[in-house]
Amino acid sequence: MSLLRALLRSARRTRSAPRHGDGPPTGDEVLLDAPDERLAPALLAAGRGEYGPAAKLLATTREAAGWEDRDRYARRLAAFACSRPAWAEEWHANAPDDPDALLLRAQLAVDRCWASPARAELLAEIGPLVAAATRADPHDPVPWRIALDHACGTRAGHTEFEHLWTEAVRRSPHHYGCHVAALGYLAATWHGSHGECFDFAESAAQDAPPDALVQALPAHAALSCLSRGAEVPRERVDAAADRAIALSARFRAADPWPAEVRNLLAYLLVCLDRRQDALDQLHLIGPYATSVPWDQASDDPLGLFLRLREELPAEAHRPTPDGLVPSPRRPRREDGGHAGASGH
Repeated sequence: MSLLRALLRSARRTRSAPRHGDGPPTGDEVLLDAPDERLAPALLAAGRGEYGPAAKLLATTREAAGWEDRDRYARRLAAFACSRPAWAEEWHANAPDDPDALLLRAQLAVDRCWASPARAELLAEIGPLVAAATRADPHDPVPWRIALDHACGTRAGHTEFEHLWTEAVRRSPHHYGCHVAALGYLAATWHGSHGECFDFAESAAQDAPPDALVQALPAHAALSCLSRGAEVPRERVDAAADRAIALSARFRAADPWPAEVRNLLAYLLVCLDRRQDALDQLHLIGPYATSVPWDQASDDPLGLFLRLREELPAEAHRPTPDGLVPSPRRPRREDGGHAGASGH
């Protein structure tokens, strides 16, 4: 049995329901990677060296089983701690067995290793730290998403990855971050192929509830394939985009919850030259522009976001101008170079 079928089989055994939780803003109102109202106070306190609000935020998401929010907040807090680690170190020193402190520590360690040319070797060294995070709370899937990312970086074998995947989906069958990690593992850059990557994404979306973020997984796979120059039938990519558009329509405009997938979808639609659809998503995003995926095409992702939102209406019936729309095959950087595949 292929890894793809094994991953899908494990996920289907434990399917359950997901989380239940007017013109566009001006350019001055849009902030790149803006925190929502729950994360912002925690980041402000962290800036003062205080870890209490971050600890409370992560504990709240864990107790409420708000796994998508927990994952997002852990990533953002770890990104902050990369440049200002003292508050996170104090937190862990004062509560070494706290599941939330262990989660943040594992995420921070993986992020630091990922940026190094010696990624695989460094990641192997922090394996015990990641394992400790997975043991800290028996219900939490987010440490298992970190473990999946860790396995991607160490190029773990299929058997090991299947084990980690089974543990992750047993805790949250439709967890978006875990599925994105599996997608990365299946991609041609890692151990699979573009076809297997796309098959996995489509099957996962078909199995998921209509309002689960996993509905955007085929769009994620499509953009990954296009950015690597893979040959994918246009109708398959359009279907992936349409599925993500249907997901986006389920949420109110300027909602931070679907912001990540709306940004990814808008970028994919621009690459496909579906300009009106892309403009609709740019407006729905509101102030919640995200670095990824716009940084694939520009060293100024916010500038590109704002420029596209302003210029796409006028370009709706004109030939594609050079420099406005990234290439649908390999997203083009504005400095003339080429962006690589989707990052971690």
